[in-house]
Amino acid sequence: MLKNDRSSQLFSNAQNFIPGGVNSPVRAFKAVGGNPLFIKSAKGVYLHDEDGNAYIDLINSWGPMILGHAHERINKAVMEAIPASLSFGAPTAREIEIAELITSMVPSIEKVRMVNSGTEATMSAVRLARGYTGREKIIKFEGCYHGHGDSFLIAAGSGAITMGTPDSPGVTEGTARDTLTAPFNNLQAVEELVSANKGKVAAIILEPVAGNMGCVLPREGYLQGLRDLCDREGIVLIFDEVMTGFRLAKGGAQEVFGVQADLTTLGKIIGGGMPVGAYGGRKEIMDFVSPVGPVYQAGTLSGNPVAMAAGMAMLTYLNEHPEVYEQLAQTTGAIVKGMRENLNSLNLSYTINQIGSMYSLFFTHEEVVDFETARKSDTALFGRYFRAMLERGVYLAPSQFETLFVSAAIAGKEVEKLQQANLESLKAIHSA
Repeated sequence: MLKNDRSSQLFSNAQNFIPGGVNSPVRAFKAVGGNPLFIKSAKGVYLHDEDGNAYIDLINSWGPMILGHAHERINKAVMEAIPASLSFGAPTAREIEIAELITSMVPSIEKVRMVNSGTEATMSAVRLARGYTGREKIIKFEGCYHGHGDSFLIAAGSGAITMGTPDSPGVTEGTARDTLTAPFNNLQAVEELVSANKGKVAAIILEPVAGNMGCVLPREGYLQGLRDLCDREGIVLIFDEVMTGFRLAKGGAQEVFGVQADLTTLGKIIGGGMPVGAYGGRKEIMDFVSPVGPVYQAGTLSGNPVAMAAGMAMLTYLNEHPEVYEQLAQTTGAIVKGMRENLNSLNLSYTINQIGSMYSLFFTHEEVVDFETARKSDTALFGRYFRAMLERGVYLAPSQFETLFVSAAIAGKEVEKLQQANLESLKAIHSA
C-alpha cells in the first residue's frame, strides 16, 4: 500500500480553505475514488509526492510537459528571465519573437494574441467570431471541453462529465439558446443545425482531436467537411488546439490532418508549463481585435515575460527538433501495443484510441467515436484500474474522460515498468 499520510493530511486541511480542497475539480479524484495526491516535485518522467512516493507521469501537467518535467533548457530560460522582474504590464521584445515563431510553425495563424489560459483563449476566439460575422450563435460538440466559459458548459466534457454536471448552474438560458450542440464526428447533424439556423451561426468550435471525453479521433473527411461547410456559409471555423497544438506536430492537428482553421486557440505547451494561452488566425479576422478593431479583449498579465521565456525555449526546441514527434509516436505506440497484449490475454473488453503521444483506454467493447460511445465505458472498472496503477507507481489522469500524454523523457526502462504495472493492475481488477 502507498504511504499517503502527508497527502491525506494536506487534503483534509485544504477542504477548510479551498472548495472541495482542490483548485480544479478533476483533481479531487471523485471519479476514481480515494483522495488526491499532493505533489512536491517532478523531474523528467517522474512525479514525487509529499509522502516520498515516485510515479511515472502520464498526465504531464495535462499536456505541456512534452519534454518531461524540469527540462534543463526551459528551466535555464526561466532563471535568466526572472532577475529582470516577474512582470511589467508593458510590451516586451520577447512577445514579438514568440508570436513570429508561432506564425511560422502554424500556417493558418497570421496574427496571434497572447492570453493567460486556454479558457481565456476560447472565450476570446468566440467573441471575436461573433464580432467579425455579426452573428450570435455558435456550434460546439458534445463532450468537447473548451474551458469553463458560459458558452462552453453545454454538454461539456472533461471535469464537467466527471462531476456529473455537464450543464452547470450559473449558465443563463440566453447563453444556452445561443449555443447549439452536435455529436462529435457527425457531419450531417452539423449541416442540419446550420440549415435550421441559416445566417445565424458565427462559429463552429471543436477540438480537432477530442481530449476531454478521452482521446477521440476525427473520422476521415470529417474535419474537411466542416471546413467546406464553413466556407459555404460564412462561418468561422475554430480549432481548439490547446491540447494538440505543438504536441501532435509542429503545426498541430492542422498539420496532421491537412485542414486549416480560421481561428486557433493554443495553450499549455506555448508556456513551457507556465499558465499561458493564445488565439490567432487569419489577419482580417484578428484585426477586429482591439486596439485596431472593435472587439474588446484585454489581459493585464498577457505576454508575461517569464512565461514568454519558457514558451520561447519550448517552441524553439520543438521547431529545431521535429524528430521528437516521431520518437513520441513510437514510444506511445510501444506502450499501447503492450497494453493491447495484456488486455487480450485476460479477455477484457476495451478500446484504445491513440494519435501521436496522446492515448486513452476505454473499458468498453464499442469503438469510441463520440461522447455517447465514450459514456458507455465502465467507469467503475476504470476507477479500480486507476487505483491499481497508482499503487504500482503510475500516475494516470483521475478520470475515464481524459486523454493521457506521453513525454519525450520516457525511455525503454519506463516503458517496461509501465507494461509490468499494466499487466499486474489488469490481473488485479480482473480477479476482483
